[in-house]
Amino acid sequence: MAALATAFLAIAPAAQAAPPTSSVEVSPTTVLPGQTFTVTQTIYNPTDFTVTFAKGAIYGTPTAITDVVDVVSCTNTTAVGCFQAGSSYRAAFGDLEAGGTRTTVWTLRVKDTAAPGSFTLQHQFVGDNYAFETLDGPVITIAEPATQADVKVALGATGHGGLNARIDYTVTVTNSGPAAASGIRVVATYPAGLSFGSGAGCVHVSGTRTVNCDVASLASGASATPKFSVNGGLLALGSYTTTAKRTASSPEDPSSANDSASKTCSALTGLIVTC
Repeated sequence: MAALATAFLAIAPAAQAAPPTSSVEVSPTTVLPGQTFTVTQTIYNPTDFTVTFAKGAIYGTPTAITDVVDVVSCTNTTAVGCFQAGSSYRAAFGDLEAGGTRTTVWTLRVKDTAAPGSFTLQHQFVGDNYAFETLDGPVITIAEPATQADVKVALGATGHGGLNARIDYTVTVTNSGPAAASGIRVVATYPAGLSFGSGAGCVHVSGTRTVNCDVASLASGASATPKFSVNGGLLALGSYTTTAKRTASSPEDPSSANDSASKTCSALTGLIVTC
């Protein structure tokens, strides 16, 4: 009997540890000024009594969280919602029974004026009749604002044969980021034997075979497609290569390898134009 009892004790499952009184998950942990991130906070009441007006609290150290982020929203709260209390933000859940849990998802926005650096996110379960220990969460990093914008240029062409042969060009300007770009100018140069016809977003420079295609601004990941056309006439013959090149943009462009593009079209008289 003693051996059986010993065997039973050996296979009996260990008691599960109680969850922490507050836990958080943060995504992402590296953000830029103006960006949002989420904090999923769960509180747990390990006592044998009800905690009145239970709240999930979040703090920052050594920088107060209220100095670097604003609350956009919090979920699953009472009508009180989420609010600032001193140097903390709090989500109100109402009374929390013994053994009970509540979860909120904070959406926080980094202030535009937040300085680059890091702070530790702290969190706590707080009630009107009881408060638990403050716990350390992950480190939140506010990164340097983006200071470069990689603007790349592509050039497409479509030939049109006939008595009034022409070539239509599309300049595709794409900002690969990471910052927004402004003051973008792409200069296209077409060969002798062609004459400027029209433009949409592109302007012919009088007395030259160049066209200025200007884009005021592009957000990171955005593109613009200014266009222009040149005329060849019935006597057009041979190969014609047009080049488009970025000549200006702000802030600094980190790569010149994708700043220009060329397109070659061929004319067998003006009746047949292929690109």
